[in-house]
Amino acid sequence: MLGSPAGLPRSAIITAGTIDPRVGAALGSTVQSGNFSYRVEDTTTGGFASVISQKVLGYTDPNIFFAWKAVLLGAHGVSDAATMKITLTDNTSGLVLISRDYNAADSGTGVDARFSTSGGNYYTPQWQIEQLAIDASLSGHDFTLSVLAADCQPTGHWGYVYLDGFGAAPPVAGVPEPASLALVGLGLAGLLGFSRRKKA
Repeated sequence: MLGSPAGLPRSAIITAGTIDPRVGAALGSTVQSGNFSYRVEDTTTGGFASVISQKVLGYTDPNIFFAWKAVLLGAHGVSDAATMKITLTDNTSGLVLISRDYNAADSGTGVDARFSTSGGNYYTPQWQIEQLAIDASLSGHDFTLSVLAADCQPTGHWGYVYLDGFGAAPPVAGVPEPASLALVGLGLAGLLGFSRRKKA
């Protein structure tokens, strides 16, 4: 796992009851279900991005569910604003089946009705529950869920995403699910932090 120049991890496991440090109570819960979620990228500035991913093999359950919330501090244009991207890819066919791509461009064009604003932040006050129905054409395929969160390229504005649940059951607030606990392993196994400034 790569971290910041100080060697600190840029993403973290979040426990139930944690208040978001940038939006506060307006964001609501930082854990959708059970006791844990995972925050992709940190809540400060620095020109970094983090990626987390998990793969499932030979998936045959009737649905895949996951939930997310995001905080993106608005500034700059679409090419260098704080950004998030979530994809669920069918590795067997190579098709991207779910894609969410948002940025905090100061014009507001990089977000949609899922987002509210507070103190210059674009944020999702409700958990966004994603579902993919697994029909006969997808049954038995391999899938990868990937989440990227990035600060702005000039380093002054943050962007991060909370992720909770990845599995066959819909996440229900207050009900512990094995998928929430699996995020611990997901974070330890799949986290990658890197500097946007070096890529620019």
